[in-house]
Amino acid sequence: MRKKLSVLIVISLLTTIVLAGCGTNSSIKDVGVAEKETFRVGLEAGYAPFNWTQVDDSNGGIKIDGAAEFVGGYDVEIAKKIAEGLGRELVIVKTEWDGLVPALTSGKIDAIIAGMSPTAERKETIDFSENYYKSNLVMVVQKGGKYEDATSIQDFKGAKITAQLNTFHYSVVNQIQDVDKQPAMDNFPAMRVALESGMIDGYISERPEGISAETANKNFKMIEFRDGFNTSDEDTAIAVGVVKGSNLTEKINEILKAISEEEQEAIMDDAIKNQPAAE
Repeated sequence: MRKKLSVLIVISLLTTIVLAGCGTNSSIKDVGVAEKETFRVGLEAGYAPFNWTQVDDSNGGIKIDGAAEFVGGYDVEIAKKIAEGLGRELVIVKTEWDGLVPALTSGKIDAIIAGMSPTAERKETIDFSENYYKSNLVMVVQKGGKYEDATSIQDFKGAKITAQLNTFHYSVVNQIQDVDKQPAMDNFPAMRVALESGMIDGYISERPEGISAETANKNFKMIEFRDGFNTSDEDTAIAVGVVKGSNLTEKINEILKAISEEEQEAIMDDAIKNQPAAE
């Protein structure tokens, strides 16, 4: 009888352990599907006034994840509002432009807030929110140079023109007749260096960046056109990139709807004023 009782006790103990283990697994699973506490946003931190790198937290700068540097700009202010609306802590992940979409689709970031246009090509891979800014294309040239008084894109016939790699800015270079189209460049700081050195005659950008370039360097001038580039609304708009079918899209749209165009312009004006190069 004692032997049988001992066996029954062992079986009972094993059953208790197994059940306890099942309860533990269930708890882990619940934690795994719980609401995220962070909102990880990818941007390149090199496209002022939308986003830039700085050395401290002045003017609302946010520390870059895994780095000693901080990031500020229009995109960062919008990201703050979205993170607050989602009830999450904002985490900024500095990512090269070409790496933003792969970082999003691989789950390294939750959203792209980086001055990105919701083009048809990008929509094949990721989804976008409603727009959070809209801007026109401009040309940045040397002040006092050959193209300072240009009023039409066709005034740049024969000019050495470029734009950022993998952007629609670069695709519209071809709208200039007989243009000397230069290789696309990785980022705007590189284009500014190329312009000042005379390697290029101009680069295509958006109006906020053009204003930023003028503010940062007295030798630059932004050209706004009466007869400009042929673009679509989706080309000149800027939206938040999210993964296909994301449940964040609707929530982000609700938050963005609460930011009026007047507030957008005020945030952009502050970003232009606060960028490090303008100080």
